[in-house]
Amino acid sequence: MENFNFYNPVKILFGKGQIANIASEIPANAKILITYGGGSIKKNGVYEQVIAALAGKTFLEFGGIEANPHLETLLKAVELIRKEGIDFILAVGGGSVVDGTKFIAAAVPFEGDPWNILAQQVPVKAAIPFGAVLTLPATGSEMNTNAVVTKAATQEKLYFSSPLVFPKFSVLDPETTFSLPPRQVSNGIVDAYTHVMEQYLTYPVNAPLQDRMAESILLTLIEEGPKTLANLNDYQARANVMWCATMALNGLIGVGVPQDWATHMIGHELTALHGIDHAQTLAIVLPNMLTIQRDRKREKLLQYAERVWNLVDGDADLRIERAIAKTREFFEAVGVRTKLSDYGVGLDTIAPIIDRFEKRGFTALGEHRDVTPKVVEQVLTLCA
Repeated sequence: MENFNFYNPVKILFGKGQIANIASEIPANAKILITYGGGSIKKNGVYEQVIAALAGKTFLEFGGIEANPHLETLLKAVELIRKEGIDFILAVGGGSVVDGTKFIAAAVPFEGDPWNILAQQVPVKAAIPFGAVLTLPATGSEMNTNAVVTKAATQEKLYFSSPLVFPKFSVLDPETTFSLPPRQVSNGIVDAYTHVMEQYLTYPVNAPLQDRMAESILLTLIEEGPKTLANLNDYQARANVMWCATMALNGLIGVGVPQDWATHMIGHELTALHGIDHAQTLAIVLPNMLTIQRDRKREKLLQYAERVWNLVDGDADLRIERAIAKTREFFEAVGVRTKLSDYGVGLDTIAPIIDRFEKRGFTALGEHRDVTPKVVEQVLTLCA
């Protein structure tokens, strides 16, 4: 196992009815800005619960944060906070709202162009405190320091991370997810699954606890994910998937082990260029990344085949092929297609993606730093 430092201060309020308890988590005299997305929280009862919980407190609202939060929209919130003297933010929505709120929180006290937090990875030195009410389990943003933001003007999707943007608390009430359309439920399952794979399916470093924790999340998603689609109001299945998504990316399974994330980097470009849902891009790329990198990931692929898919018969190469096929089949089974052509995208997307990678210096990705632009080209060619 590799050396590591682990710190996660996020307080989780899990279960039905927990939204009612947020007032006690927010400073008594705070002036609050509620951030949210397209307005679905006003249709599913979440908004009413939040407003009731904030009775007696001073708050403003900022809606319209996109599914892939746009810099241009978030900067409007930054301006509002500065103008109104807001000192606490409450993000109500899915991972994109939480991601966007993290950027807002960091951008308010930032000196200079806030885009440089992402484009130049300028360190964040201060941030407005915030909490979250999660309505879509997928990204794990409710319990980590990561955020992804899109600059619509240039079709760039970049990320930043800072310990200063840990949420102070996050509410995870599975009932808030009952009204999600199947597409978002499916995306959440795939997103969480791939987050685990990026940390787990690399190479062995004698970290059996992390491996088995990762495998338990994968197995739970395989078992519980289809149940949520079969019955959108299955509280127990929803609860299990919701907690899987949080555990997949709160840092715990990634301590002391190598991590990949090349699939995500490619996926971000497909979203930025073509508007494909984030999880859909992961479903497209991951099986093909595993295929191209199968020799480098051989030991962990065999472990994955045996422990997750119970593939023990046949030679090693056959088991690896079947494990990759099972991964693709699972994504398809929960409703997420796995080819570029399924989304009307052709191989002509490869050249601009390679060009972007080279211009940004993304020329040595993956756990071995051997995912070069040439490897990215090979992966995307298989994605047709």
